[in-house]
Amino acid sequence: MQADEIKQLNEQFANSTAQEILNYFIERFGDKIGLASSLGAEDQILTEMVVAINPATKIFTLDTGRLFPETYDLIDRTSRKYKKNMEVFFPKKKKVQKMVNAKGINLFFESVENRKECCFNRKIEPLQRAFKGLDVWICGLRSAQSVTRADIDKVEWDANNNLLKINPLADWTEEQVWDYIKERGIPYNTLHDKDFPSIGCQPCTRAVMEGEDVRAGRWWWENPDTKECGLHKR
Repeated sequence: MQADEIKQLNEQFANSTAQEILNYFIERFGDKIGLASSLGAEDQILTEMVVAINPATKIFTLDTGRLFPETYDLIDRTSRKYKKNMEVFFPKKKKVQKMVNAKGINLFFESVENRKECCFNRKIEPLQRAFKGLDVWICGLRSAQSVTRADIDKVEWDANNNLLKINPLADWTEEQVWDYIKERGIPYNTLHDKDFPSIGCQPCTRAVMEGEDVRAGRWWWENPDTKECGLHKR
């Protein structure tokens, strides 16, 4: 898709609701669009919206092998509530085995390079497989989440995956997210009630203290400007 069309789409949806954005893209792209769910609060909202619009829309998530028990429980609760099994993608066993045997089980604490290698093998490569056959991916990014996401648009071009990427909740606040979840009884990760605003792999996620950024608990030993796993390069 050309840059001018993406610009036009952002102008078109500047004041649109998340549901209006999803309606447009799901109707336009049909089975060529999918929701990549990280199982975060935002993606739980998008799951409910997507299922309400078209239950046949592809929804998938990644099991890195290092997730919290609470996250696995959420996959089950979500699937039962919406009567739809999420498609789960796993890392390639041989790739992970080679990495761990060469650099250790917790290699990610040693350097940013090691951490990104782990993220690549456990998240990025499986996501690339999940994207096969798709033209558009729905994502739960919000601009208020961190400094690395402050300038996201509702419609973007993901050059790394050659896909259109839409962020229907880009302009939502944290308060809007939780009001929406509580009002509709949307299942969410119980770790959110224990000061975990952003949840990834268990060894790389901690609770945050009052006043900290919502992403402060992710890869907390790194500088803020490196705190992305590579899924959202732009």
